Amino acid sequence: MAEYNRTELDTPVAGQRRKLINIDGDKVGAFAEKVARFFGTGEYLFWQTVFVFVWVVLNIIGWDYKWDPYPFILLNLAFSTQAAYAAPLILLAQNRQEDRDRVIVAEDRRRSEQTKADTEFLARELASVRLAVGDTATRDYLRHELDSIRELIERLDAKIEDEWANRRQEQASELKENPLTTPRHGASQDAE
Repeated sequence: MAEYNRTELDTPVAGQRRKLINIDGDKVGAFAEKVARFFGTGEYLFWQTVFVFVWVVLNIIGWDYKWDPYPFILLNLAFSTQAAYAAPLILLAQNRQEDRDRVIVAEDRRRSEQTKADTEFLARELASVRLAVGDTATRDYLRHELDSIRELIERLDAKIEDEWANRRQEQASELKENPLTTPRHGASQDAE
């Protein structure tokens, strides 16, 4: 059985229609955005005001031919036609902006998830480094241990020197008490 994506199930299947006119949706959307941006500027309001003022003045004080007398029905028809086209173009531009915003939000969400995963990975790595550093010997620890060893060696040297001094005194006292006895190593030299 074939696997389906959730998006495939959300989108109804439509039959292929033959189009009489092939219109590029991106080009129409880009044009709609340009028109919508222009409608939202002060320049558009200025030129529309100039157009209406000239239209009204020419039709009120026109000498020979007044193509649109006082109720200005033709001007109203022109504005109605403009509004009929402007509204869908503005909506189309808004839809394209919503699509872009949706893509941006999805990309931001993906980046946020990636950043969160990277941060969690770095936190774990930092914790392992802290544990590893906690097990290593620091300079102060080594210094303390070397000082302890030095003190121990100095005490051992002092004990050895004391022991040698005690032995020399014992030998000197033995020689004073019994001058006829010679040390054993001297006796073995005489025998040779």
